[in-house]
Amino acid sequence: MWNNDDELFALMRARLFPAVVGDILDTMGLFKQFLSPSIRALRSDMVVLGRAMPVLESNCFSVIEPEGKLPISRQPFGLMFEALDDLKANEVYVATGCAPQFALWGGLMTTRAMHLKAAGAVLDGYSRDTPEVLQLGLPVFSYGGYAQDQGPRGKVVDYRVAVEINGVRVEPGDIVFGDLDGVLVIPRRAQEEAIRKALEKASTENRARLAIEGGMSTAQAFKTFGVM
Repeated sequence: MWNNDDELFALMRARLFPAVVGDILDTMGLFKQFLSPSIRALRSDMVVLGRAMPVLESNCFSVIEPEGKLPISRQPFGLMFEALDDLKANEVYVATGCAPQFALWGGLMTTRAMHLKAAGAVLDGYSRDTPEVLQLGLPVFSYGGYAQDQGPRGKVVDYRVAVEINGVRVEPGDIVFGDLDGVLVIPRRAQEEAIRKALEKASTENRARLAIEGGMSTAQAFKTFGVM
């Protein structure tokens, strides 16, 4: 039904939403694929959809540590610039790994991500420069706005590695799909079956909706269509 990611994501945007794909993942035995409900869209109409580019953060306690044993200790922001510049088209910057005490994303990062045609950012923590981010329009999902800078408080220690967010594993290339109801991670290995079945379920739900609008009871609709 699709030949590349552009076609896949266009199809998903037109016909699917995270909840219906999440329902299908449940039937496939993948019961924990939604990230924490603390991770919310900065604006209610934002939809993020793309391939995960996971980024691993760590707390630190100064911009540089001259006595540190690793080169990264002497590098402001760690590997954040390298991670950001490595974003590809249709990828989502997914950051986690540190205590949520500062912003993991901001306006300049948004500007760079948009130039690279990235699909958005999903932060297991806060973001900042909210007016600028909203004006630019890139889908950003976070705990909300908090201006505290990560410069003397956090570093990126690795990227394009598997991470976990509240028990949900996120591997490079997994599909990240989020809207006002939350952010779903679709494992790459399960994407074809999950999306195909989700398209079928969405079509069935539309038929059930029309029947209910026409006066059918919910009990009869579930008996007839098998969805609710």
